[in-house]
Amino acid sequence: MRRKLPIGIQTFRKIREEGCYYVDKTPYAIRLVEQGTHYFLSRPRRFGKSLFLDTLAELFAGNRALFEGLYAEHHWDWSVRYPVIRISFAAGRLETREALEAHIAAELEGNAQRLGVMLADAADSHLRFRALIQAAVVRHGQRAVVLVDEYDKPILDNLGDKAVAAAMREGLRNLYSVLKDQDAHLRFVFLTGVSKFSKVSIFSGLNNLRDITLSPEYSAICGYTDADIDTVFAPELEGLDREEIRRWYNGYGWLGERVYNPFDVLLLFQERLFRAWWFETGTPTFLIELLAKRHTFTPQLDALIASEQLLNAFDVEHIATEAILWQTGYLTIQGHRRTGARTEYRLGYPNLEVEAALNESLLAAIAPETIELGLRTSRLFDLLMAMDFEGLKTHFESLYASIPVDWYRNNPITQYEGYWASVFYSHIASLGLDLTPEDVTNQGRIDLTLKLDNAIVVIEFKRVEGTTPTGEAIAQLKARGYADKYRADGRPIYLLGIEFSAELRNIVGWDVEPLADGRHA
Repeated sequence: MRRKLPIGIQTFRKIREEGCYYVDKTPYAIRLVEQGTHYFLSRPRRFGKSLFLDTLAELFAGNRALFEGLYAEHHWDWSVRYPVIRISFAAGRLETREALEAHIAAELEGNAQRLGVMLADAADSHLRFRALIQAAVVRHGQRAVVLVDEYDKPILDNLGDKAVAAAMREGLRNLYSVLKDQDAHLRFVFLTGVSKFSKVSIFSGLNNLRDITLSPEYSAICGYTDADIDTVFAPELEGLDREEIRRWYNGYGWLGERVYNPFDVLLLFQERLFRAWWFETGTPTFLIELLAKRHTFTPQLDALIASEQLLNAFDVEHIATEAILWQTGYLTIQGHRRTGARTEYRLGYPNLEVEAALNESLLAAIAPETIELGLRTSRLFDLLMAMDFEGLKTHFESLYASIPVDWYRNNPITQYEGYWASVFYSHIASLGLDLTPEDVTNQGRIDLTLKLDNAIVVIEFKRVEGTTPTGEAIAQLKARGYADKYRADGRPIYLLGIEFSAELRNIVGWDVEPLADGRHA
């Protein structure tokens, strides 16, 4: 039976009372309560964090009727009700410390009224927060539950202005310090956000906070699993290519079972169209500007290596590229291994939606003022489908020629082939085609492999001095036998050597060689 799609609904009660589809996350809630008391969870935006917090709130409030038929119905002590304090920074944008303090004051006062307690006037928000916890405990006779939604949003919204972001961080640290001070009065604490700011910088000694972001048993605490799609949403699958749903939207992983972004899936089921639904809801311009400013080598984005320390190295004064891309959901963990005393993580795009949409945005940032980018991308697709290599050469020559000369100045990435390779890669990746950068073979790494339905193109980039092509790119492809790993595939294979001239700021060498039966034609 088809149900109502809970698009944009973050209220557990509304979902249950209106008969919406609901993926039962109460087993995770019960497990959390049984295992500990203080938790932190980082997940990208629109991943269901707010809904999970609301589920916890209804659970601790003892609203049994909402849980009929769910796991929690027979695994929770409904005879006890706890005072629940909820603080959210999800709505709106706070741009000054004064605005932050006013928002906190309003949140605390709203909780006081709902819990039936009075708050004494106090200038400092942390004093009012402490008073609220203590008053709630006295009034209700049970320790309090504190749930904080989007704990870091006031900081993230102001990362473009480090002074304001730092002021927000100090204000939030002052507020969260109460959680350590009032531990004896707290039954359960759960904080969610997008980023993982270091505990030293924002949690101020809250060393009993368990971070479950990378706990395999909680990998699917937010999001939908493959099994959820096939069971809960089975009525919505008719007429949709199941494998395409996986390719477009599955793939987010936190060392456990991989999940889909709920927002993507729900919009797909409503509109019956494959689009970058999540990406289109508001990729932060700060992120794109940061990647462009740092002259990010875009082919490496799908094959980054990071340590656990680096992934957690996120603060106002220091934001590692790998950390922000991972924490915001544009890269996910594809694998990990122990290297001595450290854990090493391999990062990559979670799915087709993110790879294509992010590269389209990056292309507009790293190749500014290129006219009619949409038409260029459409033309690129037609040329690739026709395997028109001469047309492709002309197409990319035109693209590079349209980039203003000022963009090349003081750009360290142009000291090697990286800048031109980034533009080349992101232009093709924006189409969502099968691209493998830094493709590993037993003879080395292929710069780029493009797999089309009717052919495989193995690509090598080189930067040359002066304006004369050297033929080194195609020579390296042949000498190292980079195409050997694809000989058994069955599709025709083409070698493409591309040479860039820093002096001309364009392509000077474009060598194409088809292979036949594993030998050069």
